Amino acid sequence: MRQRLCELLIERANDPKFVFLTGDVGFGLLEPLRDALGERFINAGVAEQNMVGVAAGMSAKGLDAWVYSIAPFVYARPFEQIRNDLAFHGLPVKLVGNGGGYAYGVQGPTHHAIEDYGVLLTLPTMSAFIPVFDADLGAVVDRAGSSSTPVYIRLGRDERPESFDPPTYAPWRQLTDGGGSVVAVAGPLAGTYLADLATLPEVDRPKLWAVSELPIERNPPPADLLDQIEASGAVVAVEEHVRQGGFGVDLLAHLIDTGITLRAFQHLHARQHNYGRYGSQSYLRRLSGLDPTSLLAIATDC
Repeated sequence: MRQRLCELLIERANDPKFVFLTGDVGFGLLEPLRDALGERFINAGVAEQNMVGVAAGMSAKGLDAWVYSIAPFVYARPFEQIRNDLAFHGLPVKLVGNGGGYAYGVQGPTHHAIEDYGVLLTLPTMSAFIPVFDADLGAVVDRAGSSSTPVYIRLGRDERPESFDPPTYAPWRQLTDGGGSVVAVAGPLAGTYLADLATLPEVDRPKLWAVSELPIERNPPPADLLDQIEASGAVVAVEEHVRQGGFGVDLLAHLIDTGITLRAFQHLHARQHNYGRYGSQSYLRRLSGLDPTSLLAIATDC
């Protein structure tokens, strides 16, 4: 997704108000954007608090400021500046965090971003985008770019099978249909399930939905999804994020507020920052029960 994002931001380079700040990351990727922007491309160094503060000042003066780094360094290290400078003033700075969830798995818990959107969405005026596919980036950049308040874009990898043609971007999209359970997944994790779900008989295949924009109060589930949940009385929420402050808790609260009665609610989520061993993203997902085998065991029993 980083490559596609860079291409899209280059298309915005002709706007003299567009500025891009990076926290000393992106080498081998961002050079074309640097060349297109010239002095409007700023390597802020390993000084993320200052980077966000500078972006806030630029935004206050009418510039379109985008801030990029590895996810934990774009939301955790400069959290005070995000809270005080961006959220409290409603400044429309775009925070782009690469490597959501366990993406930087082998680099350990300091590089895991499994509480990112939950933390940021506690702040006023903040919203989050979690694109599922590379093809989503065009719509995400347009929507984030037109936002009048701060946004966080959580980048991952497009993990769909090559044979799967993504539907047109929307905050909520149904990716598979069948007679099985209703499953709602946040972000690109949804793509990891498509190949396994395709092997199931249609009568057992879950109705898989992907969500790409939070919080739910600003992007409520569509009527089709609510009808499916109400008809089945059950739903499985899945996210590469801790339970606290996550999508699953937000979805359950919304369903209760909507008056939908559930007989069963399952929540698959990131269980730990540190399992005591280093491992790949897929390895850490498996330990958290986020792998396709774990989902199928839950969804077919729900």
